[in-house]
Amino acid sequence: MILVGNPRGGARDLARHLMKTENERVEVAELRGFVADDLDGAFQESYAISRGTKCRQFLFSLSLNPPKEAQVSEEAFSQAIDRVETKLGLTGQPRAIVYHEKRGDDGAVRRHAHAVWSRIDVQEMKAIPLPHSKRKMQDIARDLYLEHGWTMPRGLAVSGQRDPRNFTLAEWQQARRIKEDPREIKAAFQDAWAVSDSKAAFTHALQERGYWLAQGDRRGHVAVDRHGEVHNIAKRVGVRTKAVRERLGDEAALPSVADTKREIAKAMQAKMEEFQREVAEKEALERKEAEGKRAALKERQSTDRKALQETTQRLQQAEEKERKSRLRGGLLGLWDRIRGERKRTLERNAQEAEVARDRDKAQRDTLTAVQLAQRREMVKERATQRERNKGVARDLTEDAKVFQKMETEADQERAARREAFKEKRRSQERPRRRSRSRDGPMLDR
Repeated sequence: MILVGNPRGGARDLARHLMKTENERVEVAELRGFVADDLDGAFQESYAISRGTKCRQFLFSLSLNPPKEAQVSEEAFSQAIDRVETKLGLTGQPRAIVYHEKRGDDGAVRRHAHAVWSRIDVQEMKAIPLPHSKRKMQDIARDLYLEHGWTMPRGLAVSGQRDPRNFTLAEWQQARRIKEDPREIKAAFQDAWAVSDSKAAFTHALQERGYWLAQGDRRGHVAVDRHGEVHNIAKRVGVRTKAVRERLGDEAALPSVADTKREIAKAMQAKMEEFQREVAEKEALERKEAEGKRAALKERQSTDRKALQETTQRLQQAEEKERKSRLRGGLLGLWDRIRGERKRTLERNAQEAEVARDRDKAQRDTLTAVQLAQRREMVKERATQRERNKGVARDLTEDAKVFQKMETEADQERAARREAFKEKRRSQERPRRRSRSRDGPMLDR
């Protein structure tokens, strides 16, 4: 059944909605944990208690809607409500259950249920959190559909494995990395069965999940996955073989396992070729982008080196001019020579020039190191891209070989079957051996 629930406030409005008279019949089946003996009073109690907290959505309201054709007992409703209560962590909380019977547009009267819990934990005086409540209710709803054998709405079914022919390259790589969970495989079959009411619908639902319907070697309906593994439909779904045959018809109309494997192998080889083209296109694009980045980096580094050179030259010229200005001419210069001041100035200028040369060299070395690191990083990035693409291409080649082998084995199996069939026909058509008696004509033996 469909489960819809959400936290909410508005105690009086909710009570009025649940008791509205437009329903054919309204039954308050349970008021647990409340002092009041009516719905409005019970919800008002929850509101009064919530005033001691900051919670505004102090109730959790759940509606349970079974399929139109289903006849659901009160016990089944109660069990479903208990499962939701346990799953959401509302065990023991005050609870109200209301049943509605309402006449639909087709004139049929249908029954559905509502359950409302107080979220306030009186002991802790805080609201009980409800993380992932929608997903949890969806899980319970799926289980209810499967357990009761109802036809599941497509929006509720879990797709399980997807049809690998529709995978993107990234999805295919992910599928190679992870191991398949047997529970997910079984759920995929059960969901496909639940959403299908005919052979055509079941075939389509299976292929959406990555399986192909086929006739088993020992008769019976089976499904083949992309690895060539064969799955028994009845066992995977959890129903009797008779029920499978009633829904899907005679398995003799289905292709054999060998033919199905060959079909899968050819389809998947085409998919591997498509992926390999995609990898080649990606490699070409990344190579072109890398060449563009390399050219841009080269130009940018050349500009940076030229700018540093110009800056260094201007600084050197300014410093050289400053050092020359310290050497006085004329009588003052002669006086500086006599008292040794000129010599000291020359020595100072030489020291400063040496320091300036070391500084300029350090700046050039730093820029060279930075630019070299940039080029190395770009080369490393490109090498990583190439290795990644080569690795993906190798994986795709290995996968293609697996499917080629599957196709070869399927062809060999088909050939062996044909030969066995021909041999059987020959043995049936071979003339009976005749033997000649000593005293009479040829007699059939």
